[in-house]
Order: sequence, then structure tokens, then C-alpha cells
Amino acid sequence: MARRTERDQEGPTPLRRARQVRNWTLENVVEQVDLRAPGGHSGVTPSMVSAWELGRHTTSIGHRKTLCEIYAQPPDVLFAHQDESLGRHSVPQLLAGFPDLQRAMVDTVADARECLVVMGSRSRDMAYLQAIETVLEQRPDLVYYRVLFGPPHHRVLKAHLVRLLELRDPDDRSVGVKTLRLGLVDDPLTPERFFCASERQAVVPIPSLTSHEAFDSGLLLGAAAAVRLLDHGRQTYAAARRIETARQISELEVLREGGRT
Repeated sequence: MARRTERDQEGPTPLRRARQVRNWTLENVVEQVDLRAPGGHSGVTPSMVSAWELGRHTTSIGHRKTLCEIYAQPPDVLFAHQDESLGRHSVPQLLAGFPDLQRAMVDTVADARECLVVMGSRSRDMAYLQAIETVLEQRPDLVYYRVLFGPPHHRVLKAHLVRLLELRDPDDRSVGVKTLRLGLVDDPLTPERFFCASERQAVVPIPSLTSHEAFDSGLLLGAAAAVRLLDHGRQTYAAARRIETARQISELEVLREGGRT
């Protein structure tokens, strides 16, 4: 039997009530969203709508705008159930020092069971990158996303991408889903994002508290915020250019040669 969440036990959410008062099915909502999408196809499915209504997944800004138009209600009403848990459950923990930051990032990777999302082009810590490779070897069902923002800054990260292709085939669906998803955001105007997130926790590096040159500070976030960052990563990957062949990775320029790895 599926475990009932706190949100399930509180009754229908505003987003679900808005659908129910119109006597619509989930399929009816998808039809309404598709009518407002370019080309008449939004990619939204009934299961996605249900997950939004239950607060199990976060509705993106674009789809929030569409649903507000459909239901003629503001976002702070329709999506309060998705946003309220962040302030109620998330208490960030400051990581002030490289050992604490590295340990938290490695622990986030090691504890991932369903999904692991890593964002950024500057990774160069071998212990962290090897932890990712190890968990992918040990857990074939784990879905891994890596999204770069521009080319890798260090050769060790490029070598890591090559190693990922040796561990997994992005086209493989032997466990029912694609488990290796590598993408690159080419737009130089898009700000780079840095984080490592699983369904259990997330680590977000912040500017160093000790030196302008150091990479040694961050925030450790709990499950409520981590799940949001997983959705953030999935959406970013969906909009990114795929780099999922050996040739595509070999063509990536390394921005910085040498340096600490």
C-alpha cells in the first residue's frame, strides 16, 4: 500500500479543487494546457498533473502561468501547497570548510537511491567524481543527470564524462528508463548553477567564507529543498544540448589546463 503523505491527509489541494469544481479529469487539464502550447503539444501528462496537485512535484514557472490562466486564480493560491513545505521543513546547515563541504557532497552522492543531479562545469575534486562513478557502478537503477554550463573548466571533469560513457550507455533502457543523462547549456547569458542533489539532501556551494580563491563553503539542504533541486535539474537537462556520445565529449574544449585536480 502506498504511504500517505502529510499533504494527502489534509484533503484536496487548491490545484486539485480548482479542477474538481469544473468536473474535469486529469486528461481534460492536459487538453487545456495543450491548447495553449506552441504546436498544440505541451509534453504535460495526466500523471504530471496529478503529481503537481499532490505536491509531489513542483510545477515550473511556465506551466504555473498556464494553469493560472486556465483556472483564473493567482499562483499564491494554486501552488501554496507546493511552496509551503520549504519554509516549514528546510533548515540549511552551513558548511564552512573544505573537509565539511567535500564530505557533504560525497555523502549526498553515496546516499542517492533514485536520482542524482549535478550541475556545473567546474568540478575537479577526484574524491567527489570517483564517488559518483562508484555509485553508478553499484546502483544500476540510479538515474544520473550532469548538466554543464559551457565547456568543462578542468580536464579531470572531461575525463569523468568519458568514464561515465564507459560505465553506462545513455541509450540503454534495460531498467525501464534512461539512467545516464548528460547535457550542456550553450547560452553564455544563462548563469551557471552549482549543486549536487539526491532525493534525500542537496549541497549548494556558496562564495568562500575564507578566501576569494577558495572552494570551501556551502549549504546543506534537507529533502524538501533537495526534491525541488531535482526538478530544477530535470528541467534544465530538458532544455540543454545533449552531450551523450564519445565524439561529442571529445570535442569539448577544456577551459583551464593544469591546476589542482
